[in-house]
Amino acid sequence: MANASQSDLFAATDLATARANAVSAELIPAIATGEDAARDYQVVRETLERITETWRDQPQLDDLARQVGLQPIQLQRVFSRWAGLTPKQFVQAITLDHARALLRDAASILDTSYEVGLSGPARLHDLFVTHEAMTPGDYRGRGAGVTIRYGFHPCPFGQVLLMITERGLAGLAFADPGEETSAFEDMSSRWPAASFVADQEATLPYAVRVFDPSAWASDTPLNVVFIGTDFEIRVWQTLLKIPMGRASTYSDIARSLGKPSAARAVGTAVGRNPISFVVPCHRVLGRTGGLCGYHWGLTRKRAILGWEAGLTGPVLQMG
Repeated sequence: MANASQSDLFAATDLATARANAVSAELIPAIATGEDAARDYQVVRETLERITETWRDQPQLDDLARQVGLQPIQLQRVFSRWAGLTPKQFVQAITLDHARALLRDAASILDTSYEVGLSGPARLHDLFVTHEAMTPGDYRGRGAGVTIRYGFHPCPFGQVLLMITERGLAGLAFADPGEETSAFEDMSSRWPAASFVADQEATLPYAVRVFDPSAWASDTPLNVVFIGTDFEIRVWQTLLKIPMGRASTYSDIARSLGKPSAARAVGTAVGRNPISFVVPCHRVLGRTGGLCGYHWGLTRKRAILGWEAGLTGPVLQMG
């Protein structure tokens, strides 16, 4: 009887997981991926830069479209295809008021108990992540004896540099056209003694898993490998607790680690996060909702937060 009950329990759990993943797939908007998304991002990036420059003038769709050399309907289609949002909804998603809304209960979300090794409980709109850390010896050896395969791929935020080991994803960086070499030098300098092997075929599946929301499922989590100091790894693990559609602050993270006076050190560790987007350092904001910094540029941080708003949906209710 005990075995039968346990089997029934596993069967029910599997069915519930399958249903949750099916519902998630239905709710995720159809958005561009791969080369299409990378091309669209160039228009989005230029538009965001224009918006930042003329924020006080509250630029209208016609003005923005003219500045990027498109017709209004063309710009509308780009944003809808790229993020599932209209340009107006996207602008709302990156306002200070919306940023402040993301910070609601910022401290409490870090106190939530999560299943060991997972980024969070079953959520409809987020990439599920399991994580492990390299040994202290690996870190002290600055990557000696570790082989890291890497490749560049188009993604919704330009070109992405992915770095993997036999144990999982170890690095993720972004680059605009012409910046690929500097992005690789930035990342490879973190583990200077490692062996780096160009291998786009090996990294391609990670590009699909990370940036295609239809591939996100709780029963197939993405494994990441942290290579850093003990304190950095604790900060990066804490970042995984921040769900899509929410945000936290440096001081809240410091308090959650039991080091309330270490906000500056937390900021440094966040800035050194080697697995951007997957480990969501872009969801860390200033106490008043300001974007603060982002290693790969504030325009890209705005773009990522707006793109995520298209998946989570609340901005759609704002007007």
